[in-house]
This record gives sequence, C-alpha cells and structure tokens, in this order.
Amino acid sequence: MFFILSNAAFAQGNPQGEAACGACFLVIAGTIALAVLYFMLNIAILFWVAKDAKSRGMDGAMWIFLILFTGLIGLAIYLFSRPQGNLIQCASCGNFRMQASRVCPHCSNT
Repeated sequence: MFFILSNAAFAQGNPQGEAACGACFLVIAGTIALAVLYFMLNIAILFWVAKDAKSRGMDGAMWIFLILFTGLIGLAIYLFSRPQGNLIQCASCGNFRMQASRVCPHCSNT
C-alpha cells in the first residue's frame, strides 16, 4: 500500500514522495544486504566446522546439518561439545590433528 502511494506521489513530482521512494529502496536494499551477509557468514561457519570436526576426529556431517538448521545456536552447541585439546600438524599430510590422537584422521598415518 505504501509503495503504491509513494509511486503516485513520485509520478506527480512531489518531493516528499521522491524521498519516500528513496527511503523505501534503502530499507529494502539494506534488508537484502543483511540477509546475504548472514547467509555468507553461515556458509563460512559451515566450512570451518567441517574442517575443525575432521581435525578433531569427529563426523562433520552431523555438525554441518545441526548448524545449517540452527545457525549460531548450533555453533555454540558445537563449540561446547567438541573434544578439547591441542591441534598439531601431521608430519605426513600437513593437516591438523589432535595431539592426543594416535592416527591422523586425514591420512591415517601415525
């Protein structure tokens, strides 16, 4: 309704209608930009969780689905429930693994 009224005012050359159209555009563009930014942040978190879970010897697929559907709450659940310990670099493949693990989860070498 607001958009129709502001278009009618814009067509008549009303300066207040032009300002209303500009404000409406900025609100819509800002909302879309925030949604895209939130989506990109979730994708980055998914990649990080998958890599971190693999390095800690966990199944990353379960955590990816949890974070995909719950967002930042799922990330908090992951951070509190993941195994704690130091990550060291594997001498064979160069990926990170937990210091306490006997074999590397990436290359299965000791």
